[in-house]
Amino acid sequence: MKNLLIRLLRKGLLIIIIFLSFSVFAQTAPPPPPGGSSGAGDGTGGDDTSRTGAPIGGGLFILLGLGAAYGGKKLYDLRKEKLEE
Repeated sequence: MKNLLIRLLRKGLLIIIIFLSFSVFAQTAPPPPPGGSSGAGDGTGGDDTSRTGAPIGGGLFILLGLGAAYGGKKLYDLRKEKLEE
C-alpha cells in the first residue's frame, strides 16, 4: 500500500509540474495591424480590439485545487475502506 501511495504521489507531482510548465511557453500578443487610423484619433491605428486572450489563470487553479481535493478524498475513503476489511 505504501509503495502504491508513493507511486501515485510521484505521478501526480510529475503531472502538476508538466501542466504548470505550459505557462512558460505563453505567446506574446500579435502586433497591431498595419494601416492608418480608423477614427480613433490617437494615431494608434484604431480602437483597442487587437488584444486577444482570456484570463483563465485564477479559475484554472481553482479547478485544479478542487480536483486534487476530490482525488484526496477518494484516496482517503479507499484507504479507510481497506483498513476496515
